Amino acid sequence: MTNQTITILDVPFVNQRKSEVVQDLYHQYIKEEKKALVVTANPEIVMQAREDREYHAILKTADIIVPDGIGVIIASKMKKTPLMERVPGFELMEDLLALGNENPISFYIVGAKPEILEEAVQNLHTTYPNLHLAGHHHGYFQDDDETIIEDIQRTKPDVILVALGFPRQEKWIAANLPKVEKGVFMGVGGSIDVLAGHVKRAPVFFQKVHLEWFYRLLKQPSRWRRMLVLPQFIITVMKSKE
Repeated sequence: MTNQTITILDVPFVNQRKSEVVQDLYHQYIKEEKKALVVTANPEIVMQAREDREYHAILKTADIIVPDGIGVIIASKMKKTPLMERVPGFELMEDLLALGNENPISFYIVGAKPEILEEAVQNLHTTYPNLHLAGHHHGYFQDDDETIIEDIQRTKPDVILVALGFPRQEKWIAANLPKVEKGVFMGVGGSIDVLAGHVKRAPVFFQKVHLEWFYRLLKQPSRWRRMLVLPQFIITVMKSKE
């Protein structure tokens, strides 16, 4: 990583505002036709990296890791090294798409169910009429299937949005990044479901008070086990000797 970073539990987060991250991706990678791995990391991803050595190694080689999750911001303040702001992965993706609507940037999408992906693509064409979508493929494939990366090699997109969920999406990117000449690869989790209209983002009020996680819990009570990761993360940060 070339920018200033703040390390939390051995994961280096870029200390930039979202607008700065977008501009750096555009000027330093997309326009220069370079490759990059972008990770939008929340406490779940950080804790996963502590249990999965392969995943941790991938995060350490990432070009940009943004703090996607208020828990990461809280942790940075606890360490007396506050990050500038939270950078939600969905909003970072939206900003890149908007940039692509105004500039000659091509996109490729990997992930989601076939029917949901098709709906997302239709919505993208409506929202961003000038956007160039080089291709797309659903997320139901074996990770050693070369078909998708061969299509990416052929179409040479500038930005590849990979919605396979963590840690699969970052592991897939790490395995395939050496095979391409250029491209900003970014894991976007369940964002394609949101683009398709099947999952709603939290209302603006919940976003502003950093309670999106609580809104998701209200909508999907089955997520309660995942929510336990946040207090575990905070306790781990408190105990860490970094």
